[in-house]
Amino acid sequence: MTVFADNEIERGWRGWGRRGTAGASIPVSCGFENIWQRFGDVTALAGVNLTIDAGEVVCLLGQSGCGKSTLLRVAAGVERPSAGRVLLDGREVAGPERFVDPERRGVGLMFQDYALFPHLSVLDNVCYGIRGLAAADMRASALRALDRVGLAGMADAFPHMLSGGEQQRVALARAVAPRPGVLLMDEPFSNLDRRLKDAVREETVAVIRETGATSVIVTHDPEDAMRIADRIVLMRHGQIVQTGPGEELYMRPASLFVARFFSDFNEISVMVRGGSVETPFGRIATPYIADGQRAVICIRPQAVVLRAAGFCLPGRVVSRRFLGEVDVLQVAVQGFDRPLTIRAPEHKPFAEGADVGVDIKREEVLVFLDSEP
Repeated sequence: MTVFADNEIERGWRGWGRRGTAGASIPVSCGFENIWQRFGDVTALAGVNLTIDAGEVVCLLGQSGCGKSTLLRVAAGVERPSAGRVLLDGREVAGPERFVDPERRGVGLMFQDYALFPHLSVLDNVCYGIRGLAAADMRASALRALDRVGLAGMADAFPHMLSGGEQQRVALARAVAPRPGVLLMDEPFSNLDRRLKDAVREETVAVIRETGATSVIVTHDPEDAMRIADRIVLMRHGQIVQTGPGEELYMRPASLFVARFFSDFNEISVMVRGGSVETPFGRIATPYIADGQRAVICIRPQAVVLRAAGFCLPGRVVSRRFLGEVDVLQVAVQGFDRPLTIRAPEHKPFAEGADVGVDIKREEVLVFLDSEP
């Protein structure tokens, strides 16, 4: 059994409360109609249209600066959109003629930096978001939320006394304690160590599912999005480029940008002739790209198959790195200008300098118009 010396990890994955005790919310739908957001000469959102069903868990995914956090803040009421409407359960909460303050929207918001009040105890931090209850009921609701995240015993502590993982759990308790119809979370796992992150993410998702709240979670990590969301909304330059379940975006990306976001590739740029392209692995059909245009052939590292020398294309192993579950190899292959990257799930005896045969799984090859940098 492996024992980690890092106390942060030890405290991060243990001590969560019993599942099924988070308390249910009444979820509401969330809609964005032609949302624009401008900051001077900068356009952060450019005509975003999106409907999130009641109870749906959606991840806003994208690179820094794509507009995902801005859209979340517009939903929360922290920012007022330059144009367009925000609807909660069909009711306009932001638009040309109406703006509902954040505290009146029935929305729970968890900031990236957790935004705990340093001068308030853990219990008082959680109570802060609860309104409309008597003091005793407020305290009971806060303690219930803290118990679910495993921190009821630290109710009287202050934020500076907690680890990063524990602060994240307090922020989660504060967000769910009022039982909001919509739960908004901005990069909830970005400040956590990778090993701690996996455990905290699993428990956080369990809490979200228990509440049943409509949830919108911002992340830049495609793995987080695929593990968490019913649906992923991938954004770029303030616009939505593709939306759907994680499997759909991974297996059927709508563009080269989407494909690259979810996976590394071995890429070949070639000219289309007669509805196909010629590659070292043979001809590959390009039915949606006109003759005379250049196409990018994308081959995932795990779609490359190594065989014994003398079979398929000849190649030579340039380097090999053991990464636990897989070996990552660089293989120089006849007909390619640079080595192919290969992720081999089975640890086969392909040492550096070994001659091999190289093949591909054609069903995992993607083809796009060569129009993106």
